[in-house]
Formats: sequence, C-alpha cells, structure tokens
Amino acid sequence: MKVALRTLLDRSAKKMGKGMNPVVKASALEMVERAYNEGITVQISAGYRSLEEQAALYGQGRVYIYNRKNYSNLAKPIVTSAKPGQSYHNYGLAIDFFIVSDDGKRAIWTVNANWQRVAAIGKDLGFKWGGDWSSFKDYSHLEMTGGLSYTQLQAGKKPHLACKLEKTDIPKTSKGDSLIISIQKTLNGRYKTAIEGDGFYGPKTRSALIKGLQTELNKQFNKKLVVDGKWGPKTKNAIVTIKKGASCNITWILQAALYMKGFNPGPLDGEFGKNTETALFKYQRASRISADKLAGKETWNDLFT
Repeated sequence: MKVALRTLLDRSAKKMGKGMNPVVKASALEMVERAYNEGITVQISAGYRSLEEQAALYGQGRVYIYNRKNYSNLAKPIVTSAKPGQSYHNYGLAIDFFIVSDDGKRAIWTVNANWQRVAAIGKDLGFKWGGDWSSFKDYSHLEMTGGLSYTQLQAGKKPHLACKLEKTDIPKTSKGDSLIISIQKTLNGRYKTAIEGDGFYGPKTRSALIKGLQTELNKQFNKKLVVDGKWGPKTKNAIVTIKKGASCNITWILQAALYMKGFNPGPLDGEFGKNTETALFKYQRASRISADKLAGKETWNDLFT
C-alpha cells in the first residue's frame, strides 16, 4: 500500500523541528506535496540544527571543544567541515531530503531522475540545491538564505524570503503542532483574529500575535496603538520591558512567540517564571542579542522582524 501524503508531511514537519524559518518550512512541505502529486514519495530528513548539535556533528572524526565542552568523537568519520554557526541549518534556512519507497518504509539514496525532479521542484520554490555546487556536491541539501552570509546571520541579520507557494499560506494537508493550534485558538478567542488553527507558524499567526500585543499595550498601558498586526515604528516604540515575576497576557504572548521560534518556555500560562526566563535567555544567545533575560525592545523586535 502506498504511503499517505499526510504521513510524509507529518514525518517531515517533525524532522525539521521548531526552529525553522516559516517560509522555508512551508516551502519544504509544499515540495513534498508537489512531488507526491507527480508520483514521487520524498521526505525531509533534517531541518533546524542547534549550535550544540552542529558541534557534535563537527566533532565526528576530530578533536573539538566548543563552549568548554568536549565534542570530540574519533570513533566516527568526518561528515562536515561546518563549525557551529557555519551551517544554514543553524538558522532554520536549510533542509535535507531523501526519496522513500512507495510504501514509505525504505530510504532510497540513489540520485536518479526522481531525485533530480524533487530538486527541480525545490528550486522552483526558491531553494538552492547542493547538487549544483561546483566543488563538493551535497545532493540531499536545499537552502534558502536570502543572500545572507554566515557572518551576517551571526550578527543577527534576518533574511527577507519571498514565499513562492501557489497558496499564500502553509499547506493544509498535514496537521501541524498541537500547541501551535492551541495558541492559534487562544488568539482567535481572546483577540478575534480569525486565523486558521493549522498548527504552523506563518505570516497570519505572526500578525495575530502582534495584534494581541498591540491590544494588551493599549489595555494595560494606554499606548493608543492601531491594532493592525503590523510591526511598525509606533508599535516598536510602545514596547514595555517585562521580566521574571510578570503575570499578564503580554507574558503569554512572549511565551507563544518563543515557542514559535523553537524555544520552549514550558506551560503557556502567562507567568514569567524560571522556564520562561531560561527559554528567553537561550533565544537571546542564539539570536546574538543582549542576553539579559529581559523582554525589552530589542528582544521583541527580534521576535517579530
């Protein structure tokens, strides 16, 4: 029996993880769906990779210390020349894929016509393919960088990626993250945002979070903002700093935004406790912004830019 498209999409979404750029993630799922509609069964094998995971990968076959931790693993062969921060996977801008058998039970690593067709679909969606590289060819690799270098990304610059989907939203053939669905339902109930509870973090959910923040700034601090879901200068300037001990809906929005970025703050309860502080600190360090454990203008701007 042929593997269901939903199965391939669910597997792929899980493998990509929660730190993916939303445009890259949506485009990857669209590639899986388009390939399936052409009779090719493909699955994403990797997406976001933390700096620590990159260190462990780089440590294979060599002696390597990163952030005072030993990642040396001489028992395994060298698999990458990319140190932490030197892979687009570290920024949620790259994926790896492979062909699977029609029943979905067996990986097929032969670079054949089907493999090249999947790469072509990916390129149509805006990806660059590792199989086109002139030196080392990485046939399973696709990336969407917005023209930014590792140095620019390490400095905190964000890529502006154009979504080339036929649909303007993320494909809805796969059920997404259950907690994101819960966040979307809360946004709809609390702020009347009327977004779809599809379990994916896309432009509409981002806008809904901004609307929620604007509403709370007006309600709690009389900021008199237009609630339009746009991250503009007036909203940026109206931001207030919250820290550990805060208990309010703005904390809930912070927790939701951190979760969307792949940093789990624990229960989304509106309580700025130890788990939220830890997730915030990890996010600030990963984003190369002031790791002060305070949710101020710099942090909010990074979350929504």
